[in-house]
Amino acid sequence: MKITELSIVFILIFFPLFYILSFHTQDAQEANELAYRYKTALQTAVMDAGAVMHQNEKQHTEAGYDSAKFVKADKELALTTFTQTMALNMRIQDDKEAIQHMFDYIPAIVVLDYDGYYIFAKETEMTGEMEKSHRHVWSPKKPYTYSDSDGNSINFTLDGYVYAYDAGAGKWIEGFQQELASNSTIPLLQDSTTFEQVRRSRIVTRIQEELVDVINRHNEFSRRNGVSYLFTMPLVSQEDWYNSINDTGIMAFIQGIAVGGQKINNYAIGGGRLVKKTAVVGGIDPATGIKYHYPATCNPGFRAEEVFTTARQAAARGYFEYDCSAQVSLLSEKTEPVLE
Repeated sequence: MKITELSIVFILIFFPLFYILSFHTQDAQEANELAYRYKTALQTAVMDAGAVMHQNEKQHTEAGYDSAKFVKADKELALTTFTQTMALNMRIQDDKEAIQHMFDYIPAIVVLDYDGYYIFAKETEMTGEMEKSHRHVWSPKKPYTYSDSDGNSINFTLDGYVYAYDAGAGKWIEGFQQELASNSTIPLLQDSTTFEQVRRSRIVTRIQEELVDVINRHNEFSRRNGVSYLFTMPLVSQEDWYNSINDTGIMAFIQGIAVGGQKINNYAIGGGRLVKKTAVVGGIDPATGIKYHYPATCNPGFRAEEVFTTARQAAARGYFEYDCSAQVSLLSEKTEPVLE
């Protein structure tokens, strides 16, 4: 065979392979980018929701109580903020049906309040025609409860304050663990170290058990809607669990969205006492097509594409920093009074 003939044979044999490999490589890259977008969207949505969910209570309305952690979780505002941020980052903010469908892949949202928690999930309801339907609703507040074999009962909070039934004394008591230790017969209140270990463990365990039930029910609803993915309890590290109960906050899970040949399975946790930072917007200059990131307080007239919590996240996605101070200076020059 001549060299030219060998070259032709080589091309005929290997070109399809190279084409297929490059095609799959491109698919994998696009899948990774999409997976990153979903992950970032969830993290940003949870952080935004956590930042707006708390309202400081007036301490004088709680007689004899001075815990710095006592705040009222505004779960409705948190949910609205979460939904808006998720929809914006997924580019479905103007599509109500798509937003509603998005929640088919969010099996649960947990709001951690000071003395209990709420779960936003699908639940069954009865219609007037004796048919079962379902919709997303908030659960009633569920306390962080604990009981022992002696009949004592304790409702924990996110700090050392408790509401407890002392079976030995036959009465309800409340206060900080250290204050109640000397005048209560409840064994758990006698030792601060043991109390703290049990308190954290019980709060986490109670939420985990509830989530397992909620996610199992979500699987039933999903099958009816044609979603074949099997939703499972996310693998949340013990460190993340314990950090989540340091203060009021919000947890959200997203699962089952197809990305390439895989399915998304992520969670995010946001604290309710976080100081809200100015969001970072990733936009495209319509004149040049260049991607820039800038604070949400800056309005350069670009087409907004994504929202981030930090400039570093935006830079990692290929956005260049936009100098808003230059824009302000330019606007100042343009708005000088014109004398006729």
